[in-house]
Amino acid sequence: MGDRINPDVSAKSLHIDMLSNVLEGVPSHKVSERLLYSYENFHGCVAKLTENEAKVIAGMDGVVSVFINENIYHHTTRSWDFMGVLENVERSNIESDVIVGVIDSGIWPESESFQDEGLGPPPTKWKGRCQTSQNFTCNNKIIGAQYFRADGNFSKDEPSPRDTVGHGTHTASIVAGRVVQSASFLGLGEGIARGGVPSARIAVYKSCWSYDGCKFADVLAAFDAAISDGVDIISVSLGNSQIEAVPYFHDPIAIGSFHAMKRGILTSTASGNTGPGLRSLSNYAPWLLTVGAGTIDRKFTTTVQLDNGMVFEGISLNTFDLENKTFPLIYGGDAPDTIFSNSTLSRYCLPDSLNKTLVEGKIVVCDMLLRPDRGLEEVFVDGAAGTIMHFVEPNLYDTALSFPLPASYIRNDDAVHLIAYTRNLTSTPFGRIHKSVEVKDTSAPYVASFSSRGPHPLSPHILKPDLIAPGVDILAAWSPVASVSRVEGDPRSVPYTIASGTSMACPHATAVAAYVKSFHPTWSAAAIRSALMTTALPMSHAKNGEAELSYGSGHINPLKAVKPGLVYDTVEGDYVKFLCSQGLNDINMNRITGDNSSCQGNTTNWDLNYPTIALPTSVGSFSSMFTRTVTNVGSPNSTYNVVVTTPQGQALSIKVQPSLLSFNSLGQKITFTVRVSGTIGMRALISASLVWDDGQHQVRSPIVVFNLS
Repeated sequence: MGDRINPDVSAKSLHIDMLSNVLEGVPSHKVSERLLYSYENFHGCVAKLTENEAKVIAGMDGVVSVFINENIYHHTTRSWDFMGVLENVERSNIESDVIVGVIDSGIWPESESFQDEGLGPPPTKWKGRCQTSQNFTCNNKIIGAQYFRADGNFSKDEPSPRDTVGHGTHTASIVAGRVVQSASFLGLGEGIARGGVPSARIAVYKSCWSYDGCKFADVLAAFDAAISDGVDIISVSLGNSQIEAVPYFHDPIAIGSFHAMKRGILTSTASGNTGPGLRSLSNYAPWLLTVGAGTIDRKFTTTVQLDNGMVFEGISLNTFDLENKTFPLIYGGDAPDTIFSNSTLSRYCLPDSLNKTLVEGKIVVCDMLLRPDRGLEEVFVDGAAGTIMHFVEPNLYDTALSFPLPASYIRNDDAVHLIAYTRNLTSTPFGRIHKSVEVKDTSAPYVASFSSRGPHPLSPHILKPDLIAPGVDILAAWSPVASVSRVEGDPRSVPYTIASGTSMACPHATAVAAYVKSFHPTWSAAAIRSALMTTALPMSHAKNGEAELSYGSGHINPLKAVKPGLVYDTVEGDYVKFLCSQGLNDINMNRITGDNSSCQGNTTNWDLNYPTIALPTSVGSFSSMFTRTVTNVGSPNSTYNVVVTTPQGQALSIKVQPSLLSFNSLGQKITFTVRVSGTIGMRALISASLVWDDGQHQVRSPIVVFNLS
C-alpha cells in the first residue's frame, strides 16, 4: 500500500500484470475479473485470490503487505453549546469552501440537516462526482456521494449512497448539518440541531452496508476517491474490532490516512468503544487524530416505580408513554423456557431462553452481561410489556440507549430490592416504567465508560487517544428507514435520534478541525491536530481514573483551537523516521513513500514531534530526553516562558531547555528539549504538564509517565 511506482502507467495495468504472473494459464479476461479495485493514490489493489496465491504475491518484490478483506465496525444538540460554539460564533468567510469527506454508511439527502438554501455552487477545487440514482441526488450541501462494494453483493441494500443504517447520516450532520429548529428524538432532547461547520460542504463515501458492515477494500477505495476528489478533512467513525494490535500497514484506515496526510488532509477517527479496559484502542497511527468520547451536561433518566412505593432512578431513552399504567413484574431467572433453557440462561434474557407464556404482558427484569443494547430481542419478540435491566458486573451508568419497548436499566443495589419484590409470594408484584426525562449533569465532562483507552498498543511512546469530544447522548439526523434500537420489528421511524459512541465524538473533532481549516487553509494536517490538542481543556484525574490514557490532551476546545499560538508541525519525513524505528527497512519504506527515503540514522519513536509526551517505563528509576520543535503561528514578535506542573508527592523532575522562547517572525521554528526523570511504583501513572505561555496563548502539552507492565 505504498505510493505509485510509475505514475505514467495506470494502476490497473500494473495490477493486472502482477496478477498475470501469479495466475499462470488463466485467460487475460479471467485475470481482469479477479481484480476488484485498483487504488490510484496509493499502490494497492483488491483481488480474489486463494490462500496460496496470496502468499505468492506477498513474497513478490514491491509488495509491502497482503491482508484479507475483513470488516471494520461503526464506533455513534446540545453539544456545540456545551463547548461554547454558539450560533453567532465568529466564522470564516471561506467556511463554505471547506469540504469534509465522510466515510461511513451513506447519507439521507432529504434530511433538513442537509438542505442547501443560501449555499452557492461547489468550490472550484472540487473534483468529485455524485452517483445519482432514481432516488438519490446531490445538492450544494451534499456536493458528492459515491458508494463502494468490491464484491458487488448488495443483498438487501440498494446500490446507492443512500443511508439505510442511520450511522452515516448521524455523523455527517454532527460535522456540517444546517441549523434545524425544534429537532428531537420523539420529544427527547428537543432544541436546535446543527453541525459544527454548518456552511461546509459534505462529500459522502459509502463503504458500510446494513447486513455485513464495512469491508477493508471498500474503506480503502473510499479514501482513494476522497483524496482524488479534493476534500480538506476526512471523518472516519469506524474501527477495527480485533483484539490483537494491527500493524500500521495492515490497517486500511492507517494506510488511507497516511496517503491523505501526504496531501495535507487530516483524518479524524474514533478511538473505539471497547473501554474502560486499557490497551483497547482501534485507531492509533500517529498521523491520525484519535478521538475518545466524553459526556455533555445533560443526561436522560427513566424512573421505575413499584406498587410497594419503591422508586428507582434508571437510565435509558424511553419514548414510550405508558400513561402511568402498571404491569405485573417477573424476573427472567424465574421464567425459563424449560425445553431449551434454564434459569442460568433466562436470567440474562438470552435468545430462546424465556417462557413466552410467563413473560407476555409483563415487565421482565433481566441481568445483563454486556451493554444493555444487546439481547433485548428476546423480551421484545416474546411480547413483554417492558424490561428493567441491571449489570451483573459493576459499570458506569453514563450512556442512555434506545430500546424497542419501555425499558430502563438501574444500579445493582437497586436491582437486589427489585428482584426480591418480584418474588413476593403474598401478592402479584406490579410496577411501571416512566417516560425518560432530561436532567442536568453537572459533573460533565468526563470520559465515557465505553470510550477505548490507551496505552498505544504498538508504540506506547505515542500518547493516544489525542483528546476527547462529546460522544454521549448526541442528538443528530437519522435515516427514517433505519431502526433506532437496532432490533428488527421496532416500528419507530424518526428524522433525528440520540446516539452515543466514539463515532459521535469523532465528527465533533472533525468539525473543529474543519473550523480551524477555514481560518488557516494552508496549515498542514499535523498543525491542525496540534492546534486542537494544545488548546484542549485539561481534565480531572480524580474523575477519570486512567487519566491521560483515557482523555489524552483533554477535552476539545473549539474557540481556542483557532488561535493556538504555537504548533507542533510534523511532515512526512518525520513519520518515515518514526516508521523506521518500528522496524521497517529501506526497501519497504521506499515502497510506501514512493521516493528514496532511507532508514539510516533513524530516530527513536519518542522523538516524533508530537504535541504530547509519553514515557512508558518499568518499576524503579527512569530518565529520558525528548526533543520538540514548535512553529510560531501567533504574534510575529512574541516571547514564551515555560510553566511546568508536576504532582505533589511524586518523585518526578522535568527540566526544559531553553526555558524561554523568543520569536521575531511568523513561521519561525525553535527546538527545545525536555528531560523527564524520577521513580515509579508497580501500578503508578504520573501526570504532569508543560505549558508555553506568552500572556495571550497557553500552549499545553501533557506529560505522562506510566508503568508499562
